[in-house]
Amino acid sequence: MILVEKSLLLKIDGKSRIPKYQQIVDSIIKNIENGALMVGDKLPSINDISEEYYLSRDTVVRAYNLLREKKIITSVVSKGFYVNKAVNSSNHKTLFILNKLSNYKLEIFNTFVNSMGSDNQIDLRIYHCDSQLLVNILEENMGAYDHFVLMPHFKKDAENHAHVHCNEQVLECLKKIPKDKLVIMDNYLPELGEDIACIYQDFKQDIYQAMEEALQKLKKYNKLILAFPDNPIYPYPKEIKQGFLNFCNTHDFDAEVLDKIYPDMELQEKDAYIIIDENDLVSLVKQTRDRQFEIGKDIGVVSYNDTPLKELFEITVISTDFELMAESAAYMIKKYKQELVPNIFRFIDRGSL
Repeated sequence: MILVEKSLLLKIDGKSRIPKYQQIVDSIIKNIENGALMVGDKLPSINDISEEYYLSRDTVVRAYNLLREKKIITSVVSKGFYVNKAVNSSNHKTLFILNKLSNYKLEIFNTFVNSMGSDNQIDLRIYHCDSQLLVNILEENMGAYDHFVLMPHFKKDAENHAHVHCNEQVLECLKKIPKDKLVIMDNYLPELGEDIACIYQDFKQDIYQAMEEALQKLKKYNKLILAFPDNPIYPYPKEIKQGFLNFCNTHDFDAEVLDKIYPDMELQEKDAYIIIDENDLVSLVKQTRDRQFEIGKDIGVVSYNDTPLKELFEITVISTDFELMAESAAYMIKKYKQELVPNIFRFIDRGSL
């Protein structure tokens, strides 16, 4: 079989803020999607593209290298570059990027996949709250997806041990993604502006309002205790703690914040616990039962973020509606919406408070 070099139509916009190498990548992928390039077709040489489009060789080399990393094209020594695989144009492609794996985040992902439908390709990546890893994932896949759905949460700062909202490197990378292709979930980044698709939690206000709903139940307890994990790898938003303390100050509750539920806790009657981590929840419930305290009467227990198991074991929760969050993200993509929407957060009483 004789492989003939195909002519290539690249769309290079000199006024665009999208890097030229990325525009080359996007154009070649479009050529494959619309059938102008087929598997096995030979691509123009680096020199040919450089001369025809007045681009530096380094720019073209970077574009071809990125396409090779994605295995979309391959190179043959002394012969050139060839289309290595088809790009499925019938499927809408979304890259769903989570900061960590957890039960409720997998619930969000699965609901999102179901809401988007079977004719959509949804790929999942995890960046473990590592900003550099997130930047790498975004840059490697910038031209390969129709939409990017991101939950932005990051590790604590090494110097001051504070929870990092978002750093400049991540923001600059996110700003390279067209706003109609980006959906932010869970944690709003105000630096991106308000004209984006975002379904978010207002962590400080959410816990405050949920505890307001539970106020009459909470009044029967002498002390409120928040078990807020000090996890440098997968940190929880500090706004949760701020909202808890604001509520306790407003209503004059005796309050304490612990970094975890310790073995052999000094449990006292008429204490109520707000538990963030599921392992802490298990430990508290076990210790309470071992000491023959009655949950919901002697010791109050409220868990943060609902799961089917918490419903099964009748644990009272304060939680966002994860299914609604996922369904809203899918709706925004399908309807081309760019709106800033707070997600529903509520108090669900199951008798453990």
